[in-house]
Amino acid sequence: MANDSHAESYLCQTSTTSVVLPIIYTIMSITGLPGNAISLWVFMRKIAVKTSTHIYLINLGISNLLLCLTMPFQAIYYSLGTKWHQHNTMCQMAINGLTPVIHINICIGVMILSWVALSRFASLIQHSHADRPSRWLKIIPGAFLCRKRQVKLAYALCLVTWTIVTIVVISFVVLYSISVKESNETCYSIAVEVGGEGSHVFALVAVSMFFVFFLLVLCTYMAVIRHIWRSRRSTVISDNQRVYARVFRNIIVIMVVLVVCLLPHHIYKAIFIHIINEQSGSASPPNDACHPLSMYVELKNILLCLATLRCSTDPIMYFLLDKMFRNHALSLLRLHVSAKDSQSSKSNMGPLSLVTSGCL
Repeated sequence: MANDSHAESYLCQTSTTSVVLPIIYTIMSITGLPGNAISLWVFMRKIAVKTSTHIYLINLGISNLLLCLTMPFQAIYYSLGTKWHQHNTMCQMAINGLTPVIHINICIGVMILSWVALSRFASLIQHSHADRPSRWLKIIPGAFLCRKRQVKLAYALCLVTWTIVTIVVISFVVLYSISVKESNETCYSIAVEVGGEGSHVFALVAVSMFFVFFLLVLCTYMAVIRHIWRSRRSTVISDNQRVYARVFRNIIVIMVVLVVCLLPHHIYKAIFIHIINEQSGSASPPNDACHPLSMYVELKNILLCLATLRCSTDPIMYFLLDKMFRNHALSLLRLHVSAKDSQSSKSNMGPLSLVTSGCL
């Protein structure tokens, strides 16, 4: 629960929250739902021999699709949340339904991206032409190096990831859900948007875990870039040079998306909790005044919207960065009928291309 000093005033919305955010969420759902559905169709139906990366991307697609399904409800919440009371059914859905789904899938997305990075790195260092074997081959667990074991490990990691994150988040919602039996506050309120000490502790743990996995992705891709640079200097094969250049480009795009979409949200979340603690001892404003945290809450929601944007950008990245995915997607949309061409392009790829193709 929120502090009592916060309960006497109300959160003020600007047009950014009541108009702009609903429009953005609506657009993201319109683009993200079909985009992630097509991604799942390609990864599940059009790829006969699935590698560990495909298993991770299928799970990432499922997570993205679930996140996109929350976006229309997020749009409704920001538009009408000030008109609902907390005991309203729609408000309860927003508190106990939307919130856990959003946080579950943001966490799962970051963790799966970490497994993808490790899997890609393990495959790359095994199929490169560097002048000497990478020392990482001695460090990385054997399960990441053996192809058959990679696939089994991918299934296991995804299952464990979904199970742990879901149990933790749902347990938190059950333990710290807001009591609304005697509350006449609106749904868009300090109690809902700020929460209490329990939610703050959970948020700090989530932020800490994000940075652990974010640094894992960053360090892994930095190691990939270093390995590519060493391999490019030791090979004169033009096809391999092009593959290395494509992998380098894809890594840069992935890191830019992660930094732009996810990093601001998690950095600000820690700052936001610090601001709340600083405000907790201050005198409460008059009942008819905007709560002093109104601006900070609005910024929090803007950055949350930016964080969820990543799930809509993934299919776009696949389409722009991966030729085989693009051919299958265009074939589904009946804009390109060369299924035979896409199959032949796959069969013509060498072993190095097969492990480094794709945008992740």
